[in-house]
Amino acid sequence: MSHVQRESFCGKVSQRLRRFKAGDVFTWSLLKTVVMGQVLSALICGTAVTSQYLASDYRLDVPMLQSFLNYALLCGTYTTVLIFRTGDGNILQILKKKWWKYFLLGIVDVEANYAVVKAYQYTTLTSIQLLDCSVIPVLMMLSWFFLKTRYRIIHYVAVCVCLAGVGTMVGADLLAGRDQGSTSNILLGDGLVILSAALYAISNVCQEYTVKNRSRVEFLGMLGLFGTLVSGIQLAALEHKAVAKIQWRWEVALLLCTFAVCMYVLYSCMPVVVKLSSATAVNLSLLTADLFSLFCGLFLFQYSFSGLYVVSLVVIMVGFVTFNAIPSPLPPLTTEMQSEEGGYDNQAAELDHEGQAGSVADIICEKEKDETQGHSRKAMTVNGQGRVISSARV
Repeated sequence: MSHVQRESFCGKVSQRLRRFKAGDVFTWSLLKTVVMGQVLSALICGTAVTSQYLASDYRLDVPMLQSFLNYALLCGTYTTVLIFRTGDGNILQILKKKWWKYFLLGIVDVEANYAVVKAYQYTTLTSIQLLDCSVIPVLMMLSWFFLKTRYRIIHYVAVCVCLAGVGTMVGADLLAGRDQGSTSNILLGDGLVILSAALYAISNVCQEYTVKNRSRVEFLGMLGLFGTLVSGIQLAALEHKAVAKIQWRWEVALLLCTFAVCMYVLYSCMPVVVKLSSATAVNLSLLTADLFSLFCGLFLFQYSFSGLYVVSLVVIMVGFVTFNAIPSPLPPLTTEMQSEEGGYDNQAAELDHEGQAGSVADIICEKEKDETQGHSRKAMTVNGQGRVISSARV
């Protein structure tokens, strides 16, 4: 680099630094995303703690039963809402057009949960923690191809920072002697973790597409319906003997209910955070869940403390904030976003001047208004944050 080029580069950097305003980056929207992401991590921590109590104190190993309770709660609430809806949002209309898609989604989600639980029987905690992070690069790749998400270099740097935080956490585990789990078949166990990560990535991409283009209630209702069906069949086939041997006490019932409620709230809230940010950002925020579980274990299970855990938490949070502070560029508008009936989808993804508002549906509706007068359109109201809300949907 020549002297002139160096001076030009330094001039551009200093000019950008002078223009930088912290308020333009650290917005209330970013704060809300960070807080809600950590709420999701706390809920995962709740499921981990209850599962630990069930396994260690009551010798209860029924992962499919626990999953079934969660899907049954989703089915009992969100699927019921779809039943009483009218028009295109009714469950019969959805099943008529897309039942097989949601059926496959139910299989993917159930098996993702089951595979990672089974992995603990064959491989170590360290391997699971490290390999489970593969969900993030797989998710970014799927988002690139199917959701047309375009990332900046800063996003890749932020992901690397978060993964470095996970590496710090694993190092702290090794120093503290917490390399728990089995070594009976490490290759099989590691393969199950990678399979689980890939299935989670597929499920998360489907979730992001559905909540941004259809509705959160439709996604959770159909996932609850088919998740209950798939997990129920798998429960009857694999765990009927284990369930029959359960010695029902109020403590066991309370722990199972607590686990189910934590999972239900997690599944209910995750689409909200996904719509605010992205599936990739949500998975980055969930990297702190293991740390929350460790901090709880200090008091509940007498884990040994290491200062590296705090360092890991700080590093992961820095990476997560960095990822969300810089918006992803808009994908090119190549086709009009239409619903399956030929009408425009009133839940089109929104992006504002910061990357989170300004609906594609607005552009399409304005084009229609200019070209064709007198055509009926769906009534829309815009809230104070610029998000399009359809009066036809809950």
